[in-house]
Amino acid sequence: MKKTTSGWINGFLGVLIFSGSLPATRVAVVDFDPLFLTVCRAAIAGVLAGALLLVFRQQRPARSDIVPLLVVALGVVVGFPLLTALALQYVTSAHAIIFIGLLPLATAIFGVLCDGERPQPTFWIFSIIGSSLVAGFALTQGFTSSPVGDAFMLAAIIVCGLGYAEGARLSRKLGGWQVISWALVLSLPIMSLLSFYYMPDSWTGIGRSALFSLVYVSLFSMLIGFVFWYRGLAQGGIAAVGQLQLLQPFFGLLLASLVLHESVSWTIVAVNIAVVLCVAAARRFAAKNFSPSTPTSQSNIK
Repeated sequence: MKKTTSGWINGFLGVLIFSGSLPATRVAVVDFDPLFLTVCRAAIAGVLAGALLLVFRQQRPARSDIVPLLVVALGVVVGFPLLTALALQYVTSAHAIIFIGLLPLATAIFGVLCDGERPQPTFWIFSIIGSSLVAGFALTQGFTSSPVGDAFMLAAIIVCGLGYAEGARLSRKLGGWQVISWALVLSLPIMSLLSFYYMPDSWTGIGRSALFSLVYVSLFSMLIGFVFWYRGLAQGGIAAVGQLQLLQPFFGLLLASLVLHESVSWTIVAVNIAVVLCVAAARRFAAKNFSPSTPTSQSNIK
């Protein structure tokens, strides 16, 4: 199997897992404080990540990798979960999911800045058109009802794109699951302390749905999904495989409708279809021009 094909498969599995993150977070913040949810999910995943690193006797990252790992941690371990949890206090998960359509463009931009990828100009044209559709929808539907929620989601997309790109770059050196594991371990001390600080005074009012959602975002959204996602980005290219995130709104909206019984309008569906068509075209030009600044070998993709 070619490396790029494997990258697309791994990337798709990562997106599929991430699709449940916003609906699960929406359920969890009903009973949990957003700050507690953010730090607790990171602490739980950090303990598991540390155990994995010990069991498989992984070598510690070099000093030069510490700052990039901290960037990953700030982007995907703390920043995105916290900002989305705050946003979901103001908007529905169905509304928040539409902002995921901006992630491919954010990831591609940071892929250029962090990893030196150079897609053709046509790629940027289609990516900007698709992202403009998403932004236009938000302006007409979201800012009139909750500008605070939309502001949180935009900030979440920016920090997440940075965390994705930096993590993908490191994955070629450390391995996909190792990158997210070390980022979680670096965050574990402060996340553990904050978990105890923000812990609810009583758990009697916490419903089963919220507990299940906490388990999902801790295990799948925070750890397992990144095993596939970072490996996919490293193998297939940040800009190219990053476009798979445009499938996430479809899966997420389906979950929001089936599980949360949220209303999904035809306008939202139409926007997503148009965006996916744009990104399908953009992917073609990105995939043909994957040339990272540092050549990678198959042995580096762990």
